[in-house]
Amino acid sequence: MVIEHADRFGLAQLHQLRGRIGRGAAKSYCVLMHGGKVTEEGQRRLDAMVRTTDGFQIAELDLELRGPGEFFGTKQAGIPSFRVANLIRDRQLLEAAKREAAWVIAGPNREISQEEINRALKHMRALWQNSYGLVEVG
Repeated sequence: MVIEHADRFGLAQLHQLRGRIGRGAAKSYCVLMHGGKVTEEGQRRLDAMVRTTDGFQIAELDLELRGPGEFFGTKQAGIPSFRVANLIRDRQLLEAAKREAAWVIAGPNREISQEEINRALKHMRALWQNSYGLVEVG
């Protein structure tokens, strides 16, 4: 397979196209071609395609390059307007915060009362409702 102007394609697209060949026993090739001038981001995408066939690594680089887009909205790429965290750099911290939040929501214990949990949930629901116009179902 020959892909012309490969530097203009996204990582996911290139990875998907490359995956369409070489499925049988016969040897196959995917040739990525580009024009004379390649942007820095385009070069990073091409380098990633040459360096790995691991879809997870490609997805992480794609997230790093394009950003995750909006959680509540229509923007499919770009960096969200977080004030403190960076989804790539702070991944472990964000995962730890998620675990802590799940522990709090799981129910009262000797460190947090049901009243404190209810107050926090009421506050968060109001905040998210006002910010994103969400409704609660069920």
